[in-house]
Parts: sequence; C-alpha cells; structure tokens
Amino acid sequence: MALNVLGTPLVPCSYDPLTGFFRDGCCNTREDDTGTHVICARVTADFLAFSLKRGNDLSTPRPEYRFRGLVAGDRWCLCATRWVEAWRAGAAPPVVLESTHSAALEHVDLETLQAWAHKLVR
Repeated sequence: MALNVLGTPLVPCSYDPLTGFFRDGCCNTREDDTGTHVICARVTADFLAFSLKRGNDLSTPRPEYRFRGLVAGDRWCLCATRWVEAWRAGAAPPVVLESTHSAALEHVDLETLQAWAHKLVR
C-alpha cells in the first residue's frame, strides 16, 4: 500500500480530471515514471502559465489522450521537480498532503510541503 508524505495511506488526488502516472486517480509511481508524478496539487492560473512557459501546456485539451485540459482549481499529480521549480520561482500551487506520495520527500522536505498545504474538504 502506497503512503503519503504524512505516513498514512495515499488518498486519491482526482478522478475528474483523471490524473496520475497510471491514470488511476492517485499519485502513484514506479521506476519508469521518469517525471515522478507524485505531488497532488490544486493547480492555479499562475502555475498553469508557469508550466506553459516551461514547455508543458496543461491547459489545452488533447482529446486524442482523453485530456480535457486543466483549469484553475483542478487537482493534478505534478512532477516533483516541476513543483520544486515552480516553488523556487514563486508559482507553486497548493499541495494536497494526503494525496501526495511519500516519494515526493526525495525532492522536497515535508516542512515546505506543509507550508504550501491545501486542506482536503471531506
């Protein structure tokens, strides 16, 4: 069972839009996930613009991949290195700790993630 950064079972990030390396709604990972898609974030307009400037357009629909394009407020499993890059540039989106895989801690410390935490509404 995968654990989140809090040491508890990983909670799904989003089913709509369907996210995750495996497109299972969770920020699970394995060795061939070269992007390490483990940080569940609630994307913002600033982050989407930042990502586009870095060459990763997350806003444009790509029906051939069953991807509707993200809008501010959507939750999405981000690459850990991209989130860190955005954090350093002042454009990081809030993180859903319960849905962020423990592998994220290989890229960013828990205190930083907690400072950027978005609370889940249950």
